[in-house]
Amino acid sequence: MTIERKHTKQRMSRIVVHNNTVYLCGQVCADATQGIKEQTQTMLDKVDALLLEAGSDREHVLSATVYIKDMQYFAEMNEVWDAWVPEGHAPARACVEAAMARPELLVEVSVVAAVKNT
Repeated sequence: MTIERKHTKQRMSRIVVHNNTVYLCGQVCADATQGIKEQTQTMLDKVDALLLEAGSDREHVLSATVYIKDMQYFAEMNEVWDAWVPEGHAPARACVEAAMARPELLVEVSVVAAVKNT
């Protein structure tokens, strides 16, 4: 049994791979001064980069938990999310309203994905 950890610090690893399953730590936006659509897009861009590094991609996402600061942003966040998810590859997903680590953050996502077959 091998567990591979990448970008590991004291508190967490950004990527953990075990049994051909990729676990990503929570991802937030690149610029928290932006609105919900921009925050969602740059957050998902980070997910794409980490999945690629781990040998996966968005077609292999198994589940996602989306944390949103206020449900008033739900529809706008979903516009970006729906454009990001490849047709026919929607993961199991939960979306919950949550207090964020910093007040300017509007959205965060935690993703589990399968490693692509090589």
